[in-house]
Amino acid sequence: MSTLNTPETPSAAPAAGKDSGSYAQKPWWKKLPVISHVLQSSGLQRGMLITGLIICGVVLICAVFAPLIAPYGYADLGDENGRFAPQQGPSAQHIWGTTVTGFDVFSRVIWGARTAVFVIVVAVIASVFLGVILGLLSGYIGGWLDRVLVVVADAIYAFPSLLLAIVMTIVISGGQSTVVGGVVAAGISITVVFVPQYFRVVRSETVRLKAEPFVESAQVLGDSNLRIIARHIYPNATRNIPLIFTLNSSEAILTLAALGFLGFGIEPTSAAEWGYDLNKSLSDVTSGIWWTALFPGLAIVFTVIGITLVGESMNDLNDPRLRLRKKSRRSRKAKESKNV
Repeated sequence: MSTLNTPETPSAAPAAGKDSGSYAQKPWWKKLPVISHVLQSSGLQRGMLITGLIICGVVLICAVFAPLIAPYGYADLGDENGRFAPQQGPSAQHIWGTTVTGFDVFSRVIWGARTAVFVIVVAVIASVFLGVILGLLSGYIGGWLDRVLVVVADAIYAFPSLLLAIVMTIVISGGQSTVVGGVVAAGISITVVFVPQYFRVVRSETVRLKAEPFVESAQVLGDSNLRIIARHIYPNATRNIPLIFTLNSSEAILTLAALGFLGFGIEPTSAAEWGYDLNKSLSDVTSGIWWTALFPGLAIVFTVIGITLVGESMNDLNDPRLRLRKKSRRSRKAKESKNV
């Protein structure tokens, strides 16, 4: 059965001719999502995308290789030479100093990357998976399924995420601040709260695309509903997902930090978490002890900035309207330079 590709579908093959041949000859690794976006980008957009990828790569490296990078464990209060001095300034032994309880700040920041990545993976990726699937089914099938899912999504979206996170923590771990109670409870609660956001965006786009001529043509040709959703609707309905992903990733980290502030997060002996360390260092700032708050805060800021840069750049490259606008702008500048 022949398939129909639309001008708006990012996965659509290029026009016949020289461009089509060059596209078919591209190696498979150049067609991968992130690599293809880097190759399509140029100028400031490419710089933003590469900068975001570098920051995200550093966070991922710290998360995976934390035992090799960090000089101490996240719960170590001393070494073979004795107990660490509390609130010690940056030195050769502790390059970022120590906290009020004697933890090494550098080690806690490195180990905290693993906790942050775990929360993002559990919460945001699960939200994207569920929200996109439910949005596609609800918008394309419609009927009673659409009405039920819309009502449920609106009801869930009305709950405050922090309140739901506290309730989930109590249900999962009995209110104890453990790794399971803190990270998993925050991840599950954030997943439940964020699913309606993806559901609304994908559903509205699916309802609009379902009435487009290329979808109706595919239906006339006898393509199955699954093929139409996967081939024609899904690529166009998920263009805005990277932007929502960036916002939810930062919200996931902030929610975990709020749980620690209220006593439902993660104890420092169970795992390292930037929000907990930042909260415990607030009183140090007024005493001139800046290092306990500066480095965990910078870790949160740079992680959010890195994910945001990647999401914004990928969103621009996935939107054909923005691509065409930038190409026309570049062509006008090239013509002006030639005329000069």
